[in-house]
Amino acid sequence: MNIPSRIAAGTTIIWRDDAAVVPVDRSATSADWTLTYYLRTNTSGEGHTVAGTAYSTGWEFTISATDSAAFDAGAWTFEALLTKSSETFRAGTGSITIIQSQTYTGTPAALDDRTTAETRLEAMEEAFHALQVGKVGSYSIGSRSFTYHDLDKMRLYIIDLRAQVGREKVRQKIANGLGNPRNFAIRF
Repeated sequence: MNIPSRIAAGTTIIWRDDAAVVPVDRSATSADWTLTYYLRTNTSGEGHTVAGTAYSTGWEFTISATDSAAFDAGAWTFEALLTKSSETFRAGTGSITIIQSQTYTGTPAALDDRTTAETRLEAMEEAFHALQVGKVGSYSIGSRSFTYHDLDKMRLYIIDLRAQVGREKVRQKIANGLGNPRNFAIRF
């Protein structure tokens, strides 16, 4: 699977996959098989399907800039299926990240490039502080409500979110070619 791991919304995305092998050691080539990617996110009704066109013995895939402009930023998953007549085999699954487009027309609006975990962490820390100092008797985030008695649960959730944000930052540094900040070498 050669689908890019990071895709910028509003850009044209092109990748190629080679011929594959399906069960019982049969060769699956673009001459006889169709390879289709199904992209999904956890947002209701959000997804995209892209079928490959023949390229040598494999497939080439193109998602237009117009189609990708509608992609919500965040984590997406994909499943690639090989199909021939009544046979369907999973060629692979994985995840990709959609990056928010930086383009604009007219006056640029504010850009919130925080991840979902960073947004949730900020909201939880704000709610925790408001409840802890007694500014409010209860606090709602989305469909969840918290009271002073929920501070211990909130504290654990904040710890989990901080760890998740930390992991995301490490992955981002690695993706940007800055190496893993958790690896270090000792010279003797």
